[in-house]
Amino acid sequence: MTYTVPLADIRFVLKSLAGLDEVLAQPGFEDVSPDLVDAVLEENARFVEGVVAPLNRSGDMHPPTWQDGAVTTSPGHVQAFKAYADGGWQGLQHPAQWGGQGLPKVVAACANENINAASLAFSLCPLLTDGVIEALLTVGDERLRQAYVPKLVAGTWTGTMNLTEPQAGSDLAQVRTRAVRQDDGSYRLSGQKIFITYGEHDLAENIIHLVLARTPDAPSGVKGLSLFVVPKFLPTADGGIGPRNDVWCASLEHKLGIHASPTAVLLYGSGKGDVGEGAVGYLVGEENRGLEYMFIMMNAARYAVGQQGIAVSERAYQQALAYARERVQGRAVEGSAGPVTIAHHPDVQRMLLTMRALTEATRAIAYVAASARDLAVHHPDEQVRERNQAFYEFLVPVIKGFSTECAVEVASLGVQVHGGMGYIEETGAAQHYRDARILPIYEGTTAIQANDLIGRKLLRDGGATAQAMLEAMGRTAAELDAEAAAAQASRQEADAAAIGLLRDNLRRAMHAQAEALGFMRTQAAGNLRAVFAGSVPFLMLTGVLHGGWQMARAVLACRRMAGEQGGDTAFLQAKQATAFFYGAHILPRAGALGAAVRAGEIVDIWAARANIT
Repeated sequence: MTYTVPLADIRFVLKSLAGLDEVLAQPGFEDVSPDLVDAVLEENARFVEGVVAPLNRSGDMHPPTWQDGAVTTSPGHVQAFKAYADGGWQGLQHPAQWGGQGLPKVVAACANENINAASLAFSLCPLLTDGVIEALLTVGDERLRQAYVPKLVAGTWTGTMNLTEPQAGSDLAQVRTRAVRQDDGSYRLSGQKIFITYGEHDLAENIIHLVLARTPDAPSGVKGLSLFVVPKFLPTADGGIGPRNDVWCASLEHKLGIHASPTAVLLYGSGKGDVGEGAVGYLVGEENRGLEYMFIMMNAARYAVGQQGIAVSERAYQQALAYARERVQGRAVEGSAGPVTIAHHPDVQRMLLTMRALTEATRAIAYVAASARDLAVHHPDEQVRERNQAFYEFLVPVIKGFSTECAVEVASLGVQVHGGMGYIEETGAAQHYRDARILPIYEGTTAIQANDLIGRKLLRDGGATAQAMLEAMGRTAAELDAEAAAAQASRQEADAAAIGLLRDNLRRAMHAQAEALGFMRTQAAGNLRAVFAGSVPFLMLTGVLHGGWQMARAVLACRRMAGEQGGDTAFLQAKQATAFFYGAHILPRAGALGAAVRAGEIVDIWAARANIT
């Protein structure tokens, strides 16, 4: 199954929902024009469709191999990664002074979604490298930046994130990897890390690990964690490759999905390499602030993993749609002369529309958030920067949690559309489902995202950011009022009814979140378990609502564009139809999710009676 970049929808969301023109008007983007953005999108589409997408199926069938600590990646990956690096794709969103393209995050988000859709497993390597670059540029000293960032931006070297250990998954207080300071200011690290994506491979000449470890006299718990740069090969003074460091790949994990991505068990300080015992590492920032620093990379990765969810959804939808249009099976429910393709059956249509609506809604949320991040960094007005940063930070756990949970639902529906053939590996539908299943888990499970949303975002400002969003949604609902009235006056009764239903369900979803916010505020002081028992339903409610908001904005934009000369009538009609379906079939989920949030206080009771604990 081939993959086609959804350029029409990407351009629509960029320009009509994410406010690309406003982003490009900010200081720092003077040399970035809409035409340049279009050219980047076109070239990105050619690259991912022609070079990366063909690797998806073959990589799943022929995963990387390990022998004596060395990893050989799936066939074709070395050549594809070289083409990726040579094309400058790694540096798309990074500053020009470090060799990057300096494009807005919202533009890079489009390109990153597309490469993820082309091959989720392949894209994981550059995804993590982006996080290492961002962390070093934010908290690394000038020496570390000069030594590592240009090579990482160029794609000559790649990066990883090393947190997890056998006894320390999400509870990083249990991290045991040790780092002992040496006389020359470096550190020697010893310990074991697991689940390290692209921890060993043959795609680049060096691998730069960001590692959480603790010094001998560090405080216990997460307050005693420090962050270190540990290269596979120590760099030379002229930027070349020096001695092999004492970090070794002990094995590769065998996974449910993303088979082409080598997930390594890494040993630090096993006595292998050319530097003696103990992996040589360099402190990033100050000792005992490692988790704080690592969150820079983690938050970048969490947004990126949310985009992976959107990407897998798009790939699964495209495959299911193509199959449904070709598979002849059964007669139309109202009667027909002969068998029809399954795309004519009402429930298959419902599944395909659900897949499409969730994909387009999550894409819009992600691009709008990326645009806010660009404004938070580049806008000259401090208040505008602060407001957009709060908006972006609020949405990151939603993008990660909601988009990835939607990806599992969409990929599962894709298997269902295929029927029995979907359960057969040869069709490829099962791969999307297997690949999608990791997304709600890594970089923090959905519950961790939900706890972050509530604990660090919602309760921190008393719900002020969420309330501001509800007020903006209210203005959109008022615009829908006027649009429904205009449609009715023009005797477009079907459109008027669809707009009215979208408006009504948007307002009901807003009310559900307002009630959930009120519940959390009242419970936060004395019953935190009740609040956090409903955290995942609250995150999903927020995602459903924000998706509905963006789809409502899409309808308004489509109807404005419909009167413009040269508008793509077929696209605008299809976009509105998808948005109306979302309003009728997806937005009503908000009511049930809100009820689940408010029922959080009785989870403990049920758990005890059911002998869960």
